Amino acid sequence: MSTMRIRNARVFNSYTQTFEEKSVLIRDGQFAQLQETKEEQRRPVDHEIDAQGRWMIPGLIDIHMHVESSMTIPTEFSRQALSFGVTTVVADPHEIANVFGLAGIEAFMASEPVMDIFYGIPSSVPSTNPDCETTGGVIGLEEVDKLLDNPQIRCLGEVMNFKELVSEEDTLIRQIIALCKKKRPLLPLEGHCPKISGADLAKFIASGVNADHTQQTPESIVEKITNGMYLEMQGKSIHEDTIRTLMEHQFYEYFSLVTDDVMPDHFLHGHLNQVLLSAVHCGLPMEKAIYCSTFTSARRMHLDDRGVIAPGKIADFVLLDSLEDWTVHQVYKNGVLVSEPQSGYSIAEKPVSFPPEFYHSLHHRPLTEDDLLVRVSPSAKSVTVQVIEINPRATFTRLTTAELPVKNGVVQWQNRGLALMACIERYGKGGQIALAFTTGGIQKNGAVASSWAHDHHNLMVMGSHVPDMIAAANHLLAIQGGYCVCVDEKITACASLQVGGIVSDQPLAELAGQIEAVRAAMEDQLGYVHHNAVMSFATLSLPVSPEVKLTDKGLLIGKTLEFIPLIKEEHA
Repeated sequence: MSTMRIRNARVFNSYTQTFEEKSVLIRDGQFAQLQETKEEQRRPVDHEIDAQGRWMIPGLIDIHMHVESSMTIPTEFSRQALSFGVTTVVADPHEIANVFGLAGIEAFMASEPVMDIFYGIPSSVPSTNPDCETTGGVIGLEEVDKLLDNPQIRCLGEVMNFKELVSEEDTLIRQIIALCKKKRPLLPLEGHCPKISGADLAKFIASGVNADHTQQTPESIVEKITNGMYLEMQGKSIHEDTIRTLMEHQFYEYFSLVTDDVMPDHFLHGHLNQVLLSAVHCGLPMEKAIYCSTFTSARRMHLDDRGVIAPGKIADFVLLDSLEDWTVHQVYKNGVLVSEPQSGYSIAEKPVSFPPEFYHSLHHRPLTEDDLLVRVSPSAKSVTVQVIEINPRATFTRLTTAELPVKNGVVQWQNRGLALMACIERYGKGGQIALAFTTGGIQKNGAVASSWAHDHHNLMVMGSHVPDMIAAANHLLAIQGGYCVCVDEKITACASLQVGGIVSDQPLAELAGQIEAVRAAMEDQLGYVHHNAVMSFATLSLPVSPEVKLTDKGLLIGKTLEFIPLIKEEHA
């Protein structure tokens, strides 16, 4: 039996949401006693730490996130997240599942990170259905049934397909939910319901899916919570007005702070701790921010053994030098020191190996110029085309139109304030290429390409110059996945994502530098205007995100799952 004592700490009490000066006894990786008597404190222990007045916080718990959004593998994610005081996450692995199906999920779950990474069952792989997008893997009833037997599973991952969820037909997602309710009745059912309200929201919640992590407004917060929905507030939902709404209504029991997606170059500087500090900056009291990053999160996922410093709970905790800017002194997992950022110490993570086929997952011939020609009737003089208008502040899009001339049956879109986008089926299941026009993204000559394209992760390329588009796409086919920028037919920035075309097994610092270079090239060389250009481009293929997106099957309206033609009208 091993024992440890923390003396002179300002300990966060989750039940009173206050700090109290206490000593804490830890026995065999669990909190054993708070505030021992002086006689008890004289008893010898194996290890004693004088906290010197530091703040002692339960390890942070992120219950809605995706490891693949950081473009790294679980063990490398663990090493970095621990340094910020994050000791537990619940990851939805639907990105790796879209590429490799159940095999991808099992490969992630087989890794043994130091932090606790629990998983949600990907509920929407593909995010819509095989008629709307092509994926490498599919998660159906058989896969769900198998995953429900695994104790690492803590929830059903975000249900995205609104149309099939509320359908009166016996759709796949309705069958999945029924199976979850039968086999694990208390399993939380997570949702993805942006801009859904009124009768539609009621149908969503009535299905049993009662959590949402998408972008919120004061109005959506009140409507969703008062209708029984639990909210997971990510960074883009944190504003003074949303925080004020949560506080005015005393909604502290009904929301958690989460990350959802953290890019690798941003991940170098913070994780859930940054969302927490952002909420505090917007007016949320620090004690409430900690409470909603630990205790409420644990309760939502039935992780009843953590999220609080109390007898019998797992001894996951953080010692902070500064509460105001979250300066981490040490991080402990199960009572063991795992990270000391200021000294550079981090406990060793076990190596991970993936099957050889995970490194060879892009199957498509090289692109040619003919692949990117928009052809219409030779008799047409001009056409009205459908255009995806990119929002510079969000991942939402809007449908608009443009009039373009035609020459010899080919649409002349160049120098018209538009860019061309292609979505290329990469799994060897047809090789089709769908085209679309965009506005509001690329402003200069060049192209950007990515095999990290939510959620199907087909190969996406967008540009204002066709030779650059071809060079960018073919470069990623050659290196088996990544994210790159091309100008004057030269690759000016590239991040290699060799595992499934979506994650890298190289050290995070190296990957982060590559993504930072891609981001800078998109902004400076291509003139891409967005607060997160990398994510903006990658979600132009996500059909469940409003309003119109491009998959390998064509232009798709998310809410109705209806395809629309690229050419709206030809003019003789």
